[in-house]
Order: sequence, then C-alpha cells, then structure tokens
Amino acid sequence: MKGFAMLGINKVGWIEKDKPACGPLDALVRPIAISPCTSDVHTVWEGALGERTDMILGHEAVGEVAEVGSLVKDFKPGDKVIVPAITPDWNSLEAQKGFSMHSGGMLAGWKFSNFKDGVFGEYFHVNDADGNLAHLPKELDAAEAVMLCDMVPTGFHGAELADVQYGDDVVVVGIGPVGLMGVAGAALRGAGRIYAVGSRQVCADAARGYGATEIINYRNGDIVEQVMELTHGKGVDKAIIAGGDVTTIGQVLKMLKPGGRIGNVNYLGSGENVLVPRLDWGCGMSHKIIACGLMPGGRLRMEKLAAVITAGRLDVSPLLTHRFQGFEHVEEALLLMKDKPRDLIKPVVTI
Repeated sequence: MKGFAMLGINKVGWIEKDKPACGPLDALVRPIAISPCTSDVHTVWEGALGERTDMILGHEAVGEVAEVGSLVKDFKPGDKVIVPAITPDWNSLEAQKGFSMHSGGMLAGWKFSNFKDGVFGEYFHVNDADGNLAHLPKELDAAEAVMLCDMVPTGFHGAELADVQYGDDVVVVGIGPVGLMGVAGAALRGAGRIYAVGSRQVCADAARGYGATEIINYRNGDIVEQVMELTHGKGVDKAIIAGGDVTTIGQVLKMLKPGGRIGNVNYLGSGENVLVPRLDWGCGMSHKIIACGLMPGGRLRMEKLAAVITAGRLDVSPLLTHRFQGFEHVEEALLLMKDKPRDLIKPVVTI
C-alpha cells in the first residue's frame, strides 16, 4: 500500500509499505475522510517526538472497516467508523486506573504517527477494535465526523480539565480548531463570559459563533492587560490553553483568580521548561491549579460526542474551511496546517 509519511525531520513524502497485519482483537480500516493536525506539523518540522523515519502520518480519520480479527464482536467489514486519535489498550493497568490515554506509558495511548503508522495510508491498523472504533451515525457527514477524532475531544477536554462551571468567566488562549472547541465546550458547560485569544478574523468569527463574548487580539497589546481591563482587574475563574508556547502558562496565571484552574491541552512541541512565575503563582500557595491532559480516546467518548452533534447541540461545519477530494491532496492539506493562511481553520480530505 502507499502512504504519506514523515521521512525524517523536515522531510515528508509518499512511500510504499506492506499492508499492516490484523490481530485477533484488531481491525484494518480504509480511510474515507482524513485531516492533518498541527501535531503532525510539530512532529515533522519541530522534531517534537524526536527522529521518525518512514512513519506514515495522521491521526484523524473516519473510515470503512476492511478486515476484523477473529475475536472482534461489534464490527464487520463494510462498517463506517469514527476512529479516535487516541486508541488505548483497554486492558492495561493505566486504563483501569482511569488514565487510558497513558496505557503502556506516558502518552502511549497516542499510537498513530507517534510510534506506529498513522491514518494517511490506504489502510491503517486499529488495536482493540471493539474498544476503539465507533459506528458512524447515518445522519453524520464523514468529513464533519473527522472533527470528532481529535479537535472536539481535545477542546472539550480543556473545558473538563479547567472544570468550567455555571457562570464562570473563562479565557481560551489559542482559537484554532482545538481552541474553538474549547470555547464551545466551555459554553456547553455553562460559562458566563468567555474571552477568546486569537488574531485571525476567520477564527474570531467562529469563536463568537461558539459562544465567545470577547475577542482578545494579541497583536493589539499584552493579553494579560486586555483581560484584566475587561474584567475590571478581577481576572478570570478558569482558563483553557490551546495554543502558545512555554511562556503562555505564566501569562495565564497572571490573569487567573486565586482558586482558579487552568486546563492545558496545548501540545508544546519545543522548549525545555515551562515557565511558571513564582509570584503570580502565589509562591506556590495560590490554589491556582495547572491541569494538563491528553484527550480521552475510545469508543464511548466518540459515541457521546457524536450524540452532541446529532442532537443539534454542536455544529462543527464552521471548522471545515478547506475541503479536498482525493487522497493525492493529503500533502497540500498538511502544508496548509504548517503555513496557516489567514482564512484557514481546518482542512479535510475525502477519499
């Protein structure tokens, strides 16, 4: 089979590989809709995971089951399925402890384009198929369903990590597709005012549609000063970080009330240390909690989030600004995520 791969740091291209083998609990899937992610950009062009050679990229896919193992009970060839970016080993001790995304070690539930081939191939392998595949609802468009693989669960997890409650003032830093879903998740959880930090107009417009009450443009000045002015010096109750760098947590601590909570779902692709300013953290005694996490994966999560869309509570179509038809457009879509033109939120390739 062919696939679009990371050939090495700063190098991508098409390669030929053997079709993956299917174990008794597993499935092979043909992609029918896929999307590149900023994480792919971090992996290839920042070397965030270290050197990877001839590793097929991608971790966001809706597909059609091509083959299932002998012990798979709930799926069969021909089924249309949503495949989460995180595919845990559900019998692991970490999963039993409640941290399935770290099954087998820290971040090891993230398998695609991390330590095994991803979904940008003619076939891809899914471990523990009954636990990690979800049937695609008939009323859900495959291209839109791709947003359930990573963007929706990651953004929503930011709202969960921040523990957004009714009436909370919330700042969301970074309003790419994940941050936009952080805005949507905060609104669904009952946030009061939502301050969305970003500079691209297409993202600002989408953020307002998802519930943001104020847009903070970092090009117009220090974001801490802008938030503190809008909150009359009080700051915010909760924060979701979906963009930025190693200094961003420090900025957010400055605008967070004592007892506030940060939900960080930003993938820091570079830098040795995260900078936490001592005084703004109350010398370690402010009750300002920094929570971070990799999105939960698995079948149940996909089914629940699909229900949010099919029930009409979430419309992901505003995220899909660039649509391509044909497997050959994967590279073009990936380079869009790398270059981030002003009109981009998320590209999707249907096959």
